[in-house]
Amino acid sequence: MDTALWHPFADMATVRSGEFVIDRGEDVWVYDSDGNRYLDATAGLWYANAGHGRREIADAAAAQLHRLAGYSIFGDFANEPARELAARLSALAPMPDAKVFLTTGGGEAIDSAVKIARRYHVVQGEPGRVHVISRSSSYHGTNGIGTGVAGIEANRTGFGELLPSSSRVPFDSVEALRQEILRVGPETVAAFLVEPVIGAGGVLPPPEGYLTGVAQVCREFGVLLIADAVICGFGRLGTWFGVERWGLEPDLITFAKGVTSGYLPLGGVVAHGRVAEPFWTRPGTYLRHGATYAGHPTCCAAALANLDLLERDGLLERGRELEGELTGALAPLVEHPLVAEVRSGTGLLAAVELAPEVLRRLPSAVGDLQLLARQRGVLLRPLATALAVSPPLTVHIEQLREIAAVFAASLDELALKVS
Repeated sequence: MDTALWHPFADMATVRSGEFVIDRGEDVWVYDSDGNRYLDATAGLWYANAGHGRREIADAAAAQLHRLAGYSIFGDFANEPARELAARLSALAPMPDAKVFLTTGGGEAIDSAVKIARRYHVVQGEPGRVHVISRSSSYHGTNGIGTGVAGIEANRTGFGELLPSSSRVPFDSVEALRQEILRVGPETVAAFLVEPVIGAGGVLPPPEGYLTGVAQVCREFGVLLIADAVICGFGRLGTWFGVERWGLEPDLITFAKGVTSGYLPLGGVVAHGRVAEPFWTRPGTYLRHGATYAGHPTCCAAALANLDLLERDGLLERGRELEGELTGALAPLVEHPLVAEVRSGTGLLAAVELAPEVLRRLPSAVGDLQLLARQRGVLLRPLATALAVSPPLTVHIEQLREIAAVFAASLDELALKVS
């Protein structure tokens, strides 16, 4: 049946009559409209950290809907769920006197963080600091600024230049960042964006010493360090914001996804007290920016219930506790002739990279492998040249082994097409 729904990142000429309809979810499982069950090895889109079907979150949202469904927080307006969530995230943040700017998702959080960084430099008397540097293979959402700084070239192509004052450096080189700042002029650089672990760009953990190295370079040149924790936060790496594993104290942190486990759309920016200070202490220093649904009380109520679950059920730590088990389950796949590399070991995140020769001979190999795994009851996340694994934090070791077994069987079947 033809559809009127325009899917993101989709070849609609194919998808229009071939939708895969998910009907319900329960813990690590989802069910399609025909009642077939699948192990959700993708946690939706990197977000269902607390698992699917958690009644506690649904009940909290329903109660808030009955009390006050939604209201703006522009100007001096506020609501208690938004105030409570901001206070809680501030207390959890790895920087002093943190302030929280709420959005409705990760893409908005990136745009907000970059605008906060630029505005901060303006009010500090450095209006020339507008340039933004990001990394190759990085993904920072698909809003205007996020697209403009994208390190995944395909995501930036075809829209014109959306952020002229931006550039990208190799994702694994501290020295490349230093040289780029010097090239464009330190007095022009506002911020550097970094994912603790690059997600959609291939699940690329940072080289040893990389994150502390770029933080030092940013401090040296007065560049604000923006940690994009949209994927890495809320237990995915075993901590609240991911960056704590390296002892980082960023100037700004973007978050979304796991803050509600995807039950309702919510994101935001955590700002170091030093960055927020001029806006908090100088009357008339406005940030003329914000989303209609920022601080939405029902979304905030869902987030608070989700944070309770992460703490109560010990889920926050599981991203780190299970990283070795995930690595152990997937590591043997590197011996498969179709596989070039297995990347894992930093949180409950992994990727299986297909060999370049496989992709040359069969350009559709990633998508084909995803479908073969789906037919065997496991949902994997296709990337450009790899497939990612990021199950809910409620996953068990036996289920990680099941994901690996399905991966192996699907690779065997794909090999028949390649040969």
